[in-house]
Amino acid sequence: MPVPVLTDFVKAYDVRGVVPEQLNVDVAWAIGAAFARLVAADGATGVVIGHDMRPSSPELSRAFADGVTAHGLDATLIGLCSTDGLYYASGALDLPGAMFTASHNPARYNGIKLCRAGARPVGQDSGLATVRDTAQALLDSGTSAGPTDVEPGTLHERDVLADYAAFLRGLVDLSGGRPLKVVVDAGNGMGGHTVPAVLGTGAGLPELPLDVVPLYFELDGTFPNHEANPLEPENLRDLQAAVVREGADIGLAFDGDADRCFVVDERGEPVSPSAVTALVASREVAREVAAGRDAAEVGIVYNVISSAAVPEIIGEQGARGIRTRVGHSFIKAEMAREDAVFGGEHSAHYYFRDFWFADTGMLAAMHVLAALGEQDEPLSRLTAAYSRYAASGEINSTVTDAGAATGRVREWAAGQGAEFDELDGLTATHAGGNGDPMWWLNLRASNTEPLLRLNVEAADADTMARVRDDVLALVRGEQ
Repeated sequence: MPVPVLTDFVKAYDVRGVVPEQLNVDVAWAIGAAFARLVAADGATGVVIGHDMRPSSPELSRAFADGVTAHGLDATLIGLCSTDGLYYASGALDLPGAMFTASHNPARYNGIKLCRAGARPVGQDSGLATVRDTAQALLDSGTSAGPTDVEPGTLHERDVLADYAAFLRGLVDLSGGRPLKVVVDAGNGMGGHTVPAVLGTGAGLPELPLDVVPLYFELDGTFPNHEANPLEPENLRDLQAAVVREGADIGLAFDGDADRCFVVDERGEPVSPSAVTALVASREVAREVAAGRDAAEVGIVYNVISSAAVPEIIGEQGARGIRTRVGHSFIKAEMAREDAVFGGEHSAHYYFRDFWFADTGMLAAMHVLAALGEQDEPLSRLTAAYSRYAASGEINSTVTDAGAATGRVREWAAGQGAEFDELDGLTATHAGGNGDPMWWLNLRASNTEPLLRLNVEAADADTMARVRDDVLALVRGEQ
């Protein structure tokens, strides 16, 4: 098999490639060796390594560990875990980490998410490009052994699932709420491993007032039931039907590596991730204030495609809303810079200061469960206060000239009296007033495909549809 070209599948934030043509044991070993060199320069003496349920994950993660130990660092293997379980281990053990997962990608893929000690992200501009180039040089040279003047590190195995579950339970107390019936769709991904431990008694923790109805908890990296990507509406249908059939209070859907969580209300209707962001933000601000902190000092990070309700609700709480670009590296960096207590993305990634500024869908789900259990209203009424506007969702358009299409939209929006910013793509905001409804749009180019991504939100559904349709016609050259 020819040596793969790593630039083809080492992306901006992680590694994501086809097995074995791109990602195989030789590549995993080389990336492990290169990562060991990178973090050794920081003073690290070991790396913690976890993997998901894909058939190739155990072999690839072990090859990565061999690359690490060949270069003098110890490797702690924690085995099956969610991505936020790996982040927990990185934070609790103060070690850099590697998670073998391709998240929601099809079964033929696998990948690696890397972090420095304390779950600090490693992306293209923070070490991933260096790891890629070093690994490519090792592969091209045919090197398959560590330096002879370095004492090899040792391999350790450690189970952190129970500690991870106890840590999360210590952040959100679910023991005193009213009984709730909860349907959970794990999509044959790592939620089937973590949900019984955190929300049940699988890790030896006390029973909670939760009746968990499992859907697709069997770990199976071939995804026999549906893709483990709840962002696609068709992958929520089984959960929606089960919530209604079971008369459940709430439904939760996790993606393949269980770092994202989507919420469905008692009617089987999806709850916007922006509404979840606003709900969790309100709880975190209230907790900080109860601890004696001035609300004006509490920072909440959100991205440019979050609902306008998010900064409004943060402001109503008296806290600081901090707007940033889409993408976990931007959210995490901004949270650390501002010491923000919480951050949310409209893609259902949720980040917590008390979780090393890393993202954890499980902790966000626990906040929603706690909020629901603390009062008697159904989830649809609870979240209605956080769902104020009509949204299009993200709509992709294939374009040959993104700049020209964006220029057409800018000219149109200027004629509507909109104001602009370019923090991430083009955002046009029409404030409204005097019977003219509010709307905003964001148009962003994909980093990897010839696509423009459109999000529109408005004060009412008719205005949203009008703006959406006018802008799509401009983007697609239909006007």
